[in-house]
Amino acid sequence: MEYKGYLVSVDSYMNLQLANTEEYIEGQHQGNLGEILIRCNNVLYLRGVPEDEEIEDVERD
Repeated sequence: MEYKGYLVSVDSYMNLQLANTEEYIEGQHQGNLGEILIRCNNVLYLRGVPEDEEIEDVERD
């Protein structure tokens, strides 16, 4: 599973709060989830958007 959204907050345990989140399973878009909380032990990796790259360009990948 992969979740794409805007990072709202993170705590010292690495719990993540995301807004405008979309869910992808095996690369297939499954739907929009809105605002979610991902518990720390479920995080495998994070990937950010480079500052010089448009967010819209990343969402098309």
